[in-house]
Amino acid sequence: MNIAIFGTGNMASGLAALFNKAGHNITLASREPVKAQTVAAKLGTGIGVSSLADAASAADAVVLAVPYEAAANVVEAAGDLAGKIVIDITNPLTVDFSGLTIGHTTSAAEEIQKRAPGTKVVKAFNTVFASVLQNSGKVSGKPATVFVAGDDAEARKSVVSLAKSAGLAAVETGGLASARYLEPLAGLNIALGYGLGHGTDIAPTWQGIA
Repeated sequence: MNIAIFGTGNMASGLAALFNKAGHNITLASREPVKAQTVAAKLGTGIGVSSLADAASAADAVVLAVPYEAAANVVEAAGDLAGKIVIDITNPLTVDFSGLTIGHTTSAAEEIQKRAPGTKVVKAFNTVFASVLQNSGKVSGKPATVFVAGDDAEARKSVVSLAKSAGLAAVETGGLASARYLEPLAGLNIALGYGLGHGTDIAPTWQGIA
């Protein structure tokens, strides 16, 4: 799969390394090209760098690995994303990470879908810490679980396949509205990891679901 990852932070780096190792074609894209080139060079061979628009044009799927508050501007800068799978890994967190800025009646994923109506937005990877991705996607030697939500069933299954190809477990959670549950779950993971001192080598999962 040709994957464009928008962003240069720890989540972007972790996903780029995992997907690249799994044999996917990865392009890092950012509004700061020099930063993207630096990150790609650190990650090793096989990862390209491009502008947002060029990366999106060549991609089967685009990963939004930017803060939620930056997502709308990044989507706009990417240009025509019609027909693309847009994987939203964002969480609408307050500045101090103590809560969510939206919820109950909508979610970050649903708001992004409104901004890019011709795309197939899929919520995924938002409950996994970057340090877990950098540890080959494993927690205590076991694959971390990725929860996948999206209104387009084919796109949802494509993201499940992508996660599994990278060595992660994956669980479909239904339509995009279930992102209203997944984003608070990420908030709980952050509260446990940082607020209660359990560290970032943790990830939520459900027993009994393959």
